[in-house]
Amino acid sequence: MRPVVDGLGIVSPNGLGTEDYWAATLRGTSGIRRITRFDPGRYPSQLAGEVRDFDPAAHLASRLLPQTDQMTRLALVASDWALADAGVDPAELPEYGAGVLTASASGGFDFGQRELEKLWSKGSEHVSAYQSFAWFYAVNTGQISIRHGLRGPGGVLVGDQAGGLDAVAQARRNLRRGAVAMLTGGVDSALCPWGWVAQLAGRELSTARSPQAAFLPFDVAARGHVPGEGGAILYLTTAERARHPYGEIAGYGTAFDPPPDSGRPPALGRAVRLALADAELTPADVDVVFADGAGRAEADAAEAAAVNAVFGPGAVPVTVPKTMTGRLYSGGAALDLATALLALRDQVIPPTINVTRPDPRHRLDLVTDGPRQARLRVALVLARGHGGFNSAMVVRRAEGNH
Repeated sequence: MRPVVDGLGIVSPNGLGTEDYWAATLRGTSGIRRITRFDPGRYPSQLAGEVRDFDPAAHLASRLLPQTDQMTRLALVASDWALADAGVDPAELPEYGAGVLTASASGGFDFGQRELEKLWSKGSEHVSAYQSFAWFYAVNTGQISIRHGLRGPGGVLVGDQAGGLDAVAQARRNLRRGAVAMLTGGVDSALCPWGWVAQLAGRELSTARSPQAAFLPFDVAARGHVPGEGGAILYLTTAERARHPYGEIAGYGTAFDPPPDSGRPPALGRAVRLALADAELTPADVDVVFADGAGRAEADAAEAAAVNAVFGPGAVPVTVPKTMTGRLYSGGAALDLATALLALRDQVIPPTINVTRPDPRHRLDLVTDGPRQARLRVALVLARGHGGFNSAMVVRRAEGNH
């Protein structure tokens, strides 16, 4: 049984829909700007990757709008697009043979804030009954499952950025246990004052005012990351059932960092080796690495060291297309995975924008000057989550893909 991705649904700050996103990414078009969802003037960080020009009423029934957060609305639309891309009518799938497994890092922060405001200003009788689930980490899984009648295996992974890969890996396990298809990936959004304060507490956000200078992974001027919203939902099925697969989920590895004061090294390199072993590949087989790209000097150095330890300095092209979207938390790695599959399809590596002075100490072959044409058969996607999560996923180009 070979698990393959047969459909993509992308909602991103620099493009709604797979082809719009991909065209913008190859052009190097950024979706990072000053926040418009609320007035960020009182906060030290004021930039984000917002999904703009998204009208949920144009895509979703009016009855869904009062019970869903921005995050869930984006996820529902992405799931629609993933199924349409795969040419699948979920009603034709076995009733309990297809399921939903997503990642979430924050839940519905914006919905929660609005209901808390009602509680404080008007009283408990004004709080929506939908608050009981609209804020919850598993709400995307539940709403997607209900929307499409997918009653098979379900769940949610909470692992910050790494969760986007962990969810796909768990969906792959469900296929191996007998499921015929899974909607998986991650979509996140926490662009409201409550969510913003929570993100600022980690002290990892860039305070730059210029979008071109704010998020610079592996650059000598790296100064933190820019948050964003969105992500990707993938339709995962077996190679035998797929119509025009983008690629195969060939390998996966995960490892947890030791305590900071333990003296032991970070675990990202171990996750990479586990993923390669799972795919039965060697480092020489990998044609491109989609890096996590934290945008902080120490974290970037640790990731570069892990890549170099596995592949050798400068031995494999590395890219960080999330410089155009910001870090989307659970949606980020899912979007990177979708981007890697598109790169395999079109034989081109998307660029890392705005990085004009790559730190030579990292010794990486960072793709910065526009897209790079290359012969691509295998891609490696890396993701690290706050608190020590590390995940790596190997994807292999499918024959006769989209």
